[in-house]
Amino acid sequence: MGTIINLSNGAAAGGSKEAGTCHQRIDPMQVQDRHLANLMQSAQDGDSAAYAQLLGELTPLLRRTVRRRHGFLPPQEVEDIIQEILLSLHTARATYDPGHLFFPWLMAIARNRTVDALRRRIRRSTHEIAVEQYDVTFPSADTNSPVDVYRDPEALRQAIGRLPQGQRKAVEMLKLREMSLKEAAAATGMSISALKVAVHRAMKSLHAALSHEI
Repeated sequence: MGTIINLSNGAAAGGSKEAGTCHQRIDPMQVQDRHLANLMQSAQDGDSAAYAQLLGELTPLLRRTVRRRHGFLPPQEVEDIIQEILLSLHTARATYDPGHLFFPWLMAIARNRTVDALRRRIRRSTHEIAVEQYDVTFPSADTNSPVDVYRDPEALRQAIGRLPQGQRKAVEMLKLREMSLKEAAAATGMSISALKVAVHRAMKSLHAALSHEI
């Protein structure tokens, strides 16, 4: 009697393998990473529309990340951290290599700025004499939009250059060079409270100037 060979399982296995090959899963995180990397590369090439789109897409992403990891922070401090991250991204944008993943580069900046903010918070609560606090964010949600503030890198540079000397130094040292209040006070001869006032006024002036140019 001849041997009967059952091909049904093999055919099914072959069909599953073929189906798996034809319908490979696409990782949405990889797709989003490549999308943001492309926007950053276009921004590096001078495409201001791509830069505005990049900042607009990053803002809610960063807000969710900071809130999820540091839910104890009040909303205004979360917005401060987001603005610091975006300003650091703006300063360091030329260092990004489009051939590498975007998220790890962004998260390294976000982690550093968040740690800096938390350290400042601890210093204020344990070592510094209480002084009146000046918010660097603005009262309404629309005015906090970093797309409005940082849409045009050249406009930002020019707006900083038009600030009064004290305000310009405060922004350059505290926001661009990321010095601590103590370091900036030692470098400028200004008191910590005066630096806080200067950077608060500078951020309001920058927002007003750049909003006018949009």
